[in-house]
Amino acid sequence: MLRAQGGNTWPHHLTVARLTARALRLQRSTLMQVSSTAAYQGQHRLSYLASLLLWSEPVILVATPEVQHSLCHRELPRLREWLNLAKPVCPVKTWPDPHFSGIALFSPQDWLQHRLPHSTALPPGVPVVIDGAESLEEWTRVHLTQTLLPQDWDALLWAYPTQVERIRDVRAALTYSLFQHPPNPYGCVMVDTEDRRLLNRLVQQLHKDTGESFLGAWRQFADTLLQPNTLVWAVVDRSQGCFTLNSAPIEVAPALEPLWAGRTQILLNGVIDLDAQSELFQLQVGLTDLTCVQFTTDRHNEALSLYLPDGVPMPNTPEFAPALMNQLHQLLTLRFEADTFSVLIIDDLPLKSRIASTLAAEFGSRIKVERSDCQLGDVLITGWSFWQTHQRSLPHPNLMAIATLPFPSLENPKVAGRVAYYKQQRQDWFRLYLLPEAVRILQQAIAPLRSQSNLLALFDSRVLHRSYGLQVLVALEPYARLNYLEPSILIPPQCSV
Repeated sequence: MLRAQGGNTWPHHLTVARLTARALRLQRSTLMQVSSTAAYQGQHRLSYLASLLLWSEPVILVATPEVQHSLCHRELPRLREWLNLAKPVCPVKTWPDPHFSGIALFSPQDWLQHRLPHSTALPPGVPVVIDGAESLEEWTRVHLTQTLLPQDWDALLWAYPTQVERIRDVRAALTYSLFQHPPNPYGCVMVDTEDRRLLNRLVQQLHKDTGESFLGAWRQFADTLLQPNTLVWAVVDRSQGCFTLNSAPIEVAPALEPLWAGRTQILLNGVIDLDAQSELFQLQVGLTDLTCVQFTTDRHNEALSLYLPDGVPMPNTPEFAPALMNQLHQLLTLRFEADTFSVLIIDDLPLKSRIASTLAAEFGSRIKVERSDCQLGDVLITGWSFWQTHQRSLPHPNLMAIATLPFPSLENPKVAGRVAYYKQQRQDWFRLYLLPEAVRILQQAIAPLRSQSNLLALFDSRVLHRSYGLQVLVALEPYARLNYLEPSILIPPQCSV
Protein backbone atom coordinates (compact mmCIF):
# COMPACT_ATOMS: atom_id res chain seq x y z
CA MET A 1 0.00 0.00 0.00
CA LEU A 2 2.79 2.41 0.91
CA ARG A 3 4.66 1.67 -2.29
CA ALA A 4 1.51 2.26 -4.32
CA GLN A 5 0.31 5.39 -2.51
CA GLY A 6 3.66 6.92 -1.51
CA GLY A 7 3.94 9.46 1.27
CA ASN A 8 4.90 7.99 4.62
CA THR A 9 8.44 6.60 4.36
CA TRP A 10 8.94 5.67 8.01
CA PRO A 11 11.00 2.43 7.91
CA HIS A 12 9.31 0.59 10.82
CA HIS A 13 5.73 0.24 9.58
CA LEU A 14 5.85 -3.51 9.04
CA THR A 15 7.57 -4.14 12.38
CA VAL A 16 4.96 -2.16 14.34
CA ALA A 17 2.12 -3.92 12.50
CA ARG A 18 3.62 -7.36 13.20
CA LEU A 19 4.24 -6.57 16.86
CA THR A 20 0.65 -5.38 17.26
CA ALA A 21 -0.71 -8.51 15.60
CA ARG A 22 1.58 -10.70 17.71
CA ALA A 23 0.44 -9.05 20.93
CA LEU A 24 -3.22 -9.60 20.01
CA ARG A 25 -2.70 -13.20 18.95
CA LEU A 26 -0.54 -14.29 21.90
CA GLN A 27 -2.30 -12.02 24.41
CA ARG A 28 1.11 -10.68 25.28
CA SER A 29 1.28 -7.09 26.55
CA THR A 30 3.71 -4.95 24.56
CA LEU A 31 5.32 -1.52 24.87
CA MET A 32 6.60 0.14 21.70
CA GLN A 33 8.70 3.29 21.98
CA VAL A 34 8.81 4.98 18.61
CA SER A 35 11.13 7.95 18.18
CA SER A 36 9.95 11.35 19.39
CA THR A 37 9.81 12.51 15.76
CA ALA A 38 7.63 9.59 14.66
CA ALA A 39 5.34 10.12 17.65
CA TYR A 40 5.09 13.86 16.96
CA GLN A 41 4.18 13.29 13.31
CA GLY A 42 2.00 10.25 14.03
CA GLN A 43 3.90 8.08 11.55
CA HIS A 44 3.30 4.87 13.52
CA ARG A 45 -0.51 5.09 13.56
CA LEU A 46 -1.00 3.65 10.09
CA SER A 47 0.83 0.49 11.19
CA TYR A 48 -1.00 -0.47 14.36
CA LEU A 49 -4.36 0.57 12.91
CA ALA A 50 -3.89 -1.87 10.02
CA SER A 51 -3.48 -4.77 12.46
CA LEU A 52 -6.46 -3.64 14.55
CA LEU A 53 -8.65 -3.57 11.44
CA LEU A 54 -7.53 -7.06 10.43
CA TRP A 55 -8.15 -8.44 13.95
CA SER A 56 -11.51 -10.23 14.02
CA GLU A 57 -12.40 -9.35 17.62
CA PRO A 58 -13.21 -6.08 19.41
CA VAL A 59 -10.48 -3.72 20.58
CA ILE A 60 -10.40 -0.66 22.82
CA LEU A 61 -8.23 2.15 21.44
CA VAL A 62 -7.42 4.95 23.90
CA ALA A 63 -6.31 8.21 22.28
CA THR A 64 -6.77 11.93 22.73
CA PRO A 65 -9.43 13.70 20.60
CA GLU A 66 -6.67 15.15 18.39
CA VAL A 67 -5.25 11.70 17.67
CA GLN A 68 -8.73 10.29 17.10
CA HIS A 69 -9.36 13.03 14.53
CA SER A 70 -6.16 12.09 12.71
CA LEU A 71 -7.03 8.38 12.75
CA CYS A 72 -10.54 8.90 11.41
CA HIS A 73 -9.65 11.46 8.74
CA ARG A 74 -6.19 10.40 7.60
CA GLU A 75 -5.15 6.82 8.35
CA LEU A 76 -8.53 5.08 8.43
CA PRO A 77 -9.80 6.15 4.96
CA ARG A 78 -6.54 5.01 3.33
CA LEU A 79 -6.58 1.63 5.02
CA ARG A 80 -10.27 0.93 4.44
CA GLU A 81 -9.96 1.68 0.75
CA TRP A 82 -6.87 -0.51 0.35
CA LEU A 83 -7.91 -3.42 2.59
CA ASN A 84 -11.58 -3.28 1.60
CA LEU A 85 -12.67 -3.86 5.21
CA ALA A 86 -15.84 -2.65 6.89
CA LYS A 87 -14.87 -3.20 10.52
CA PRO A 88 -16.64 -0.48 12.55
CA VAL A 89 -14.55 2.22 14.25
CA CYS A 90 -16.63 4.22 16.73
CA PRO A 91 -15.65 7.17 18.94
CA VAL A 92 -17.57 6.36 22.13
CA LYS A 93 -17.94 7.33 25.78
CA THR A 94 -19.37 3.97 26.89
CA TRP A 95 -19.16 0.45 25.47
CA PRO A 96 -21.46 0.45 22.42
CA ASP A 97 -23.14 -2.96 22.60
CA PRO A 98 -22.54 -6.43 24.10
CA HIS A 99 -22.10 -7.80 20.56
CA PHE A 100 -19.85 -4.97 19.30
CA SER A 101 -16.83 -6.37 17.42
CA GLY A 102 -15.18 -3.23 16.12
CA ILE A 103 -12.67 -0.66 17.41
CA ALA A 104 -14.03 1.46 20.25
CA LEU A 105 -12.24 4.83 20.39
CA PHE A 106 -12.14 6.16 23.96
CA SER A 107 -10.63 9.40 25.15
CA PRO A 108 -8.23 8.85 28.09
CA GLN A 109 -10.63 10.38 30.62
CA ASP A 110 -13.64 8.40 29.36
CA TRP A 111 -11.64 5.18 29.51
CA LEU A 112 -10.37 5.93 33.01
CA GLN A 113 -13.89 6.87 34.07
CA HIS A 114 -14.97 3.28 33.44
CA ARG A 115 -11.86 1.74 34.96
CA LEU A 116 -11.15 3.92 38.03
CA PRO A 117 -12.43 3.09 40.52
CA HIS A 118 -12.54 -0.50 39.32
CA SER A 119 -15.73 -0.70 37.33
CA THR A 120 -17.14 -3.52 35.25
CA ALA A 121 -18.62 -1.16 32.65
CA LEU A 122 -16.18 -2.42 29.99
CA PRO A 123 -16.33 -6.06 28.92
CA PRO A 124 -13.56 -8.23 30.39
CA GLY A 125 -10.71 -9.49 28.26
CA VAL A 126 -10.97 -6.92 25.43
CA PRO A 127 -7.44 -5.80 24.44
CA VAL A 128 -6.56 -2.17 25.12
CA VAL A 129 -4.32 -0.13 22.81
CA ILE A 130 -3.06 3.16 24.26
CA ASP A 131 -1.63 5.70 21.82
CA GLY A 132 0.39 8.33 23.66
CA ALA A 133 1.18 6.19 26.69
CA GLU A 134 3.92 8.62 27.75
CA SER A 135 1.03 10.72 29.15
CA LEU A 136 -0.65 7.81 30.96
CA GLU A 137 0.72 8.75 34.38
CA GLU A 138 -0.43 12.36 34.05
CA TRP A 139 -3.85 11.35 32.62
CA THR A 140 -4.39 9.14 35.65
CA ARG A 141 -3.25 11.75 38.12
CA VAL A 142 -5.58 14.34 36.59
CA HIS A 143 -8.46 11.87 36.63
CA LEU A 144 -7.88 11.04 40.29
CA THR A 145 -7.55 14.68 41.33
CA GLN A 146 -10.29 15.71 43.72
CA THR A 147 -11.32 19.35 43.99
CA LEU A 148 -13.23 21.41 46.52
CA LEU A 149 -14.45 24.72 45.08
CA PRO A 150 -15.37 27.81 47.13
CA GLN A 151 -19.06 27.04 46.59
CA ASP A 152 -18.58 23.64 48.20
CA TRP A 153 -18.01 25.45 51.51
CA ASP A 154 -21.35 27.22 51.06
CA ALA A 155 -23.03 23.88 50.33
CA LEU A 156 -21.51 22.48 53.52
CA LEU A 157 -22.91 25.38 55.53
CA TRP A 158 -26.40 24.79 54.13
CA ALA A 159 -26.20 21.03 54.71
CA TYR A 160 -25.08 21.34 58.36
CA PRO A 161 -26.87 24.35 59.90
CA THR A 162 -26.00 23.24 63.43
CA GLN A 163 -22.27 23.23 62.61
CA VAL A 164 -22.05 26.63 60.92
CA GLU A 165 -19.70 28.18 63.45
CA ARG A 166 -17.27 25.25 63.35
CA ILE A 167 -17.22 25.19 59.55
CA ARG A 168 -16.61 28.95 59.34
CA ASP A 169 -13.79 28.75 61.89
CA VAL A 170 -12.00 26.07 59.88
CA ARG A 171 -12.51 27.98 56.63
CA ALA A 172 -11.15 31.17 58.20
CA ALA A 173 -8.13 29.34 59.65
CA LEU A 174 -7.33 27.80 56.25
CA THR A 175 -7.74 31.15 54.49
CA TYR A 176 -5.37 32.85 56.92
CA SER A 177 -2.79 30.08 56.64
CA LEU A 178 -2.85 29.92 52.83
CA PHE A 179 -2.69 33.67 52.35
CA GLN A 180 0.42 33.87 54.52
CA HIS A 181 2.38 32.31 51.64
CA PRO A 182 3.90 34.90 49.30
CA PRO A 183 2.54 35.05 45.72
CA ASN A 184 4.32 32.91 43.13
CA PRO A 185 4.08 32.56 39.34
CA TYR A 186 2.30 29.19 39.71
CA GLY A 187 -0.73 30.57 41.59
CA CYS A 188 -0.81 27.73 44.10
CA VAL A 189 0.52 26.83 47.53
CA MET A 190 0.96 23.55 49.36
CA VAL A 191 -1.45 22.73 52.17
CA ASP A 192 0.76 21.88 55.13
CA THR A 193 0.31 18.91 57.44
CA GLU A 194 -1.41 20.88 60.22
CA ASP A 195 -4.00 22.35 57.84
CA ARG A 196 -4.63 18.90 56.37
CA ARG A 197 -5.30 17.55 59.84
CA LEU A 198 -7.57 20.49 60.63
CA LEU A 199 -9.69 19.82 57.55
CA ASN A 200 -9.74 16.09 58.20
CA ARG A 201 -10.90 16.58 61.78
CA LEU A 202 -13.76 18.79 60.58
CA VAL A 203 -15.06 16.19 58.12
CA GLN A 204 -14.64 13.33 60.59
CA GLN A 205 -16.55 15.29 63.26
CA LEU A 206 -19.38 16.13 60.86
CA HIS A 207 -19.60 12.47 59.90
CA LYS A 208 -19.65 11.40 63.53
CA ASP A 209 -22.32 13.92 64.56
CA THR A 210 -24.72 13.81 61.62
CA GLY A 211 -23.82 10.91 59.33
CA GLU A 212 -22.48 10.83 55.81
CA SER A 213 -25.56 11.60 53.72
CA PHE A 214 -24.55 15.15 52.74
CA LEU A 215 -20.77 14.95 52.85
CA GLY A 216 -20.31 13.64 49.29
CA ALA A 217 -17.03 14.87 47.82
CA TRP A 218 -15.95 16.17 51.22
CA ARG A 219 -15.63 12.67 52.66
CA GLN A 220 -13.70 11.39 49.64
CA PHE A 221 -11.40 14.40 49.82
CA ALA A 222 -10.81 13.97 53.54
CA ASP A 223 -9.95 10.28 53.14
CA THR A 224 -6.88 11.27 51.08
CA LEU A 225 -5.61 14.03 53.33
CA LEU A 226 -3.53 11.95 55.73
CA GLN A 227 -2.19 9.48 53.17
CA PRO A 228 1.55 9.97 52.51
CA ASN A 229 1.08 9.31 48.78
CA THR A 230 -1.20 12.36 48.39
CA LEU A 231 -0.28 15.82 47.18
CA VAL A 232 -2.63 18.53 48.54
CA TRP A 233 -2.46 22.07 47.24
CA ALA A 234 -4.61 25.18 47.03
CA VAL A 235 -5.12 27.48 44.06
CA VAL A 236 -5.34 30.91 45.65
CA ASP A 237 -7.37 33.78 44.16
CA ARG A 238 -6.03 36.79 46.05
CA SER A 239 -8.29 39.28 44.29
CA GLN A 240 -11.42 37.43 45.44
CA GLY A 241 -10.02 36.28 48.78
CA CYS A 242 -10.89 32.62 48.14
CA PHE A 243 -9.15 29.35 47.36
CA THR A 244 -9.74 25.98 45.68
CA LEU A 245 -8.45 22.81 47.35
CA ASN A 246 -7.02 19.94 45.30
CA SER A 247 -5.65 16.52 46.15
CA ALA A 248 -3.99 14.00 43.84
CA PRO A 249 -1.87 10.87 44.24
CA ILE A 250 1.86 11.27 43.73
CA GLU A 251 2.31 7.66 42.62
CA VAL A 252 -0.47 6.31 40.39
CA ALA A 253 0.82 2.74 40.04
CA PRO A 254 -1.32 1.40 42.94
CA ALA A 255 -4.46 2.71 41.20
CA LEU A 256 -3.47 1.43 37.75
CA GLU A 257 -2.25 -2.06 38.66
CA PRO A 258 -5.75 -3.64 38.87
CA LEU A 259 -6.54 -2.34 35.37
CA TRP A 260 -3.91 -4.51 33.74
CA ALA A 261 -5.07 -7.87 35.16
CA GLY A 262 -6.66 -10.15 32.57
CA ARG A 263 -6.17 -7.81 29.62
CA THR A 264 -3.69 -7.49 26.79
CA GLN A 265 -2.14 -4.02 26.76
CA ILE A 266 -0.46 -2.49 23.72
CA LEU A 267 1.19 0.81 24.58
CA LEU A 268 2.64 3.10 21.94
CA ASN A 269 4.47 6.32 22.66
CA GLY A 270 7.45 8.49 21.94
CA VAL A 271 10.67 7.77 23.80
CA ILE A 272 9.81 7.80 27.50
CA ASP A 273 12.91 6.14 28.87
CA LEU A 274 16.49 5.91 27.65
CA ASP A 275 16.42 2.33 28.90
CA ALA A 276 15.02 0.08 26.17
CA GLN A 277 13.22 -2.02 28.80
CA SER A 278 11.55 1.13 30.22
CA GLU A 279 11.88 -0.09 33.79
CA LEU A 280 11.10 3.34 35.26
CA PHE A 281 7.95 3.69 33.14
CA GLN A 282 6.77 0.21 34.11
CA LEU A 283 7.31 1.09 37.76
CA GLN A 284 5.39 4.36 37.41
CA VAL A 285 2.29 2.79 35.85
CA GLY A 286 2.34 -0.58 37.63
CA LEU A 287 3.08 -2.77 34.62
CA THR A 288 5.23 -5.88 34.58
CA ASP A 289 6.17 -8.66 32.16
CA LEU A 290 6.07 -6.58 28.98
CA THR A 291 7.59 -7.12 25.58
CA CYS A 292 9.51 -3.86 25.11
CA VAL A 293 10.74 -2.54 21.77
CA GLN A 294 12.45 0.80 21.17
CA PHE A 295 12.83 2.35 17.71
CA THR A 296 15.68 4.81 17.23
CA THR A 297 15.64 8.09 15.34
CA ASP A 298 16.70 7.91 11.69
CA ARG A 299 20.35 9.01 11.64
CA HIS A 300 20.29 9.86 7.94
CA ASN A 301 17.13 11.96 7.73
CA GLU A 302 16.52 13.30 11.25
CA ALA A 303 19.96 14.40 12.49
CA LEU A 304 20.26 17.79 14.15
CA SER A 305 23.00 20.37 14.04
CA LEU A 306 23.67 20.84 17.77
CA TYR A 307 25.43 24.04 18.78
CA LEU A 308 26.68 23.38 22.31
CA PRO A 309 29.40 25.92 23.13
CA ASP A 310 31.80 25.24 25.96
CA GLY A 311 32.60 28.14 28.25
CA VAL A 312 29.10 29.53 28.72
CA PRO A 313 28.69 30.39 32.45
CA MET A 314 26.43 28.24 34.60
CA PRO A 315 22.76 29.28 34.54
CA ASN A 316 22.76 30.21 38.24
CA THR A 317 25.58 32.77 37.91
CA PRO A 318 25.34 36.54 37.20
CA GLU A 319 27.50 36.09 34.10
CA PHE A 320 24.98 33.80 32.39
CA ALA A 321 22.51 36.48 31.22
CA PRO A 322 25.00 38.67 29.26
CA ALA A 323 26.67 35.60 27.78
CA LEU A 324 23.30 34.23 26.65
CA MET A 325 22.36 37.59 25.14
CA ASN A 326 25.59 37.68 23.16
CA GLN A 327 25.11 34.12 21.88
CA LEU A 328 21.49 34.73 20.85
CA HIS A 329 22.45 37.91 19.00
CA GLN A 330 25.08 36.03 17.00
CA LEU A 331 22.62 33.25 16.19
CA LEU A 332 19.89 35.56 14.97
CA THR A 333 22.34 37.61 12.93
CA LEU A 334 23.33 34.44 11.06
CA ARG A 335 19.85 32.90 10.78
CA PHE A 336 17.52 35.91 10.55
CA GLU A 337 15.95 35.37 7.13
CA ALA A 338 12.48 36.11 5.77
CA ASP A 339 11.67 32.42 5.24
CA THR A 340 12.85 31.10 8.61
CA PHE A 341 11.13 30.73 11.94
CA SER A 342 13.18 30.81 15.13
CA VAL A 343 12.21 29.83 18.67
CA LEU A 344 14.05 30.98 21.79
CA ILE A 345 13.00 29.05 24.92
CA ILE A 346 13.76 31.01 28.09
CA ASP A 347 11.81 30.01 31.19
CA ASP A 348 13.17 32.63 33.59
CA LEU A 349 10.54 35.42 33.49
CA PRO A 350 12.77 38.46 34.19
CA LEU A 351 15.45 37.16 31.82
CA LYS A 352 12.86 36.45 29.11
CA SER A 353 11.50 40.02 29.31
CA ARG A 354 14.97 41.52 29.30
CA ILE A 355 16.15 39.57 26.25
CA ALA A 356 12.89 40.24 24.39
CA SER A 357 13.28 43.99 24.91
CA THR A 358 16.90 43.97 23.81
CA LEU A 359 16.25 41.92 20.66
CA ALA A 360 13.12 43.91 19.74
CA ALA A 361 15.20 47.08 19.78
CA GLU A 362 17.31 45.65 16.93
CA PHE A 363 15.01 43.26 15.06
CA GLY A 364 11.74 45.11 15.53
CA SER A 365 8.21 43.70 15.45
CA ARG A 366 9.34 40.31 14.22
CA ILE A 367 10.24 39.51 17.82
CA LYS A 368 7.14 37.89 19.35
CA VAL A 369 6.75 36.96 23.02
CA GLU A 370 4.49 33.93 23.53
CA ARG A 371 2.27 34.70 20.55
CA SER A 372 0.40 31.94 18.75
CA ASP A 373 0.04 33.92 15.47
CA CYS A 374 3.69 33.67 14.41
CA GLN A 375 4.68 33.37 10.76
CA LEU A 376 7.85 32.68 8.81
CA GLY A 377 10.36 35.38 9.51
CA ASP A 378 9.33 35.78 13.15
CA VAL A 379 11.32 35.02 16.27
CA LEU A 380 9.24 33.55 19.07
CA ILE A 381 10.50 34.02 22.63
CA THR A 382 8.69 31.65 24.94
CA GLY A 383 8.79 29.56 28.07
CA TRP A 384 8.53 25.78 28.10
CA SER A 385 4.83 25.66 29.00
CA PHE A 386 3.71 27.89 26.10
CA TRP A 387 5.83 25.97 23.60
CA GLN A 388 4.47 22.61 24.76
CA THR A 389 0.91 23.89 24.38
CA HIS A 390 1.23 25.61 21.00
CA GLN A 391 4.07 23.93 19.11
CA ARG A 392 1.76 21.90 16.87
CA SER A 393 -0.08 25.02 15.65
CA LEU A 394 3.08 27.03 14.92
CA PRO A 395 5.43 26.80 11.91
CA HIS A 396 8.24 24.28 12.14
CA PRO A 397 11.28 26.16 13.47
CA ASN A 398 14.55 26.34 11.56
CA LEU A 399 16.37 27.38 14.72
CA MET A 400 15.63 26.57 18.33
CA ALA A 401 17.73 28.07 21.10
CA ILE A 402 17.32 26.71 24.63
CA ALA A 403 18.64 28.72 27.57
CA THR A 404 18.31 26.05 30.27
CA LEU A 405 17.17 22.45 30.50
CA PRO A 406 13.48 22.02 31.39
CA PHE A 407 13.91 20.70 34.92
CA PRO A 408 10.67 21.14 36.91
CA SER A 409 11.20 24.15 39.16
CA LEU A 410 11.42 23.52 42.89
CA GLU A 411 9.77 26.94 43.30
CA ASN A 412 6.59 25.32 42.02
CA PRO A 413 4.81 24.09 45.18
CA LYS A 414 3.52 20.96 43.44
CA VAL A 415 7.04 20.03 42.30
CA ALA A 416 8.44 20.73 45.75
CA GLY A 417 5.72 18.55 47.27
CA ARG A 418 6.63 15.59 45.05
CA VAL A 419 10.32 16.01 45.78
CA ALA A 420 9.60 16.11 49.52
CA TYR A 421 7.65 12.85 49.20
CA TYR A 422 10.53 11.10 47.41
CA LYS A 423 12.93 12.34 50.08
CA GLN A 424 10.68 10.94 52.81
CA GLN A 425 10.71 7.60 50.98
CA ARG A 426 14.53 7.80 50.76
CA GLN A 427 14.37 7.64 46.96
CA ASP A 428 16.54 9.38 44.38
CA TRP A 429 14.14 12.22 43.58
CA PHE A 430 16.41 13.70 40.89
CA ARG A 431 16.76 10.55 38.79
CA LEU A 432 13.24 9.29 39.48
CA TYR A 433 11.46 12.57 38.72
CA LEU A 434 13.36 15.71 37.71
CA LEU A 435 15.78 14.23 35.15
CA PRO A 436 13.29 11.91 33.34
CA GLU A 437 10.78 14.76 33.17
CA ALA A 438 13.35 17.15 31.73
CA VAL A 439 14.48 14.62 29.10
CA ARG A 440 10.88 13.87 28.09
CA ILE A 441 10.00 17.56 27.69
CA LEU A 442 13.23 18.21 25.77
CA GLN A 443 12.65 15.38 23.29
CA GLN A 444 9.07 16.45 22.61
CA ALA A 445 10.08 20.09 22.23
CA ILE A 446 12.75 19.48 19.58
CA ALA A 447 10.72 16.96 17.55
CA PRO A 448 9.65 19.59 14.92
CA LEU A 449 13.30 20.41 14.24
CA ARG A 450 14.21 16.96 13.00
CA SER A 451 12.04 16.92 9.90
CA GLN A 452 14.44 19.25 8.08
CA SER A 453 17.72 18.73 9.99
CA ASN A 454 17.69 22.19 11.52
CA LEU A 455 19.79 23.88 14.19
CA LEU A 456 19.41 23.35 17.93
CA ALA A 457 21.42 25.64 20.21
CA LEU A 458 21.74 24.62 23.86
CA PHE A 459 23.37 27.03 26.31
CA ASP A 460 23.01 25.07 29.54
CA SER A 461 26.62 24.14 30.29
CA ARG A 462 25.51 21.64 32.93
CA VAL A 463 25.17 19.23 29.99
CA LEU A 464 28.97 19.35 29.64
CA HIS A 465 29.95 19.50 33.29
CA ARG A 466 27.47 17.36 35.22
CA SER A 467 27.32 13.58 35.39
CA TYR A 468 23.77 13.48 34.03
CA GLY A 469 24.81 15.46 30.95
CA LEU A 470 25.65 12.28 29.05
CA GLN A 471 22.03 11.11 29.41
CA VAL A 472 20.83 14.41 27.98
CA LEU A 473 23.19 14.07 25.00
CA VAL A 474 22.02 10.51 24.38
CA ALA A 475 18.44 11.80 24.33
CA LEU A 476 19.41 14.36 21.67
CA GLU A 477 20.96 11.82 19.30
CA PRO A 478 21.48 11.79 16.38
CA TYR A 479 23.25 15.13 16.03
CA ALA A 480 26.32 16.77 14.54
CA ARG A 481 28.05 18.84 17.21
CA LEU A 482 29.07 22.42 16.45
CA ASN A 483 31.47 24.28 18.76
CA TYR A 484 31.41 27.68 17.10
CA LEU A 485 29.17 29.79 14.87
CA GLU A 486 29.75 30.47 11.20
CA PRO A 487 27.56 30.96 8.10
CA SER A 488 27.92 27.28 7.21
CA ILE A 489 25.44 26.40 9.96
CA LEU A 490 22.78 27.21 7.41
CA ILE A 491 23.70 23.94 5.68
CA PRO A 492 22.00 20.81 7.14
CA PRO A 493 24.37 18.24 8.67
CA GLN A 494 25.67 15.43 6.45
CA CYS A 495 26.63 13.11 9.30
CA SER A 496 25.81 12.47 12.91
CA VAL A 497 27.74 11.44 15.96
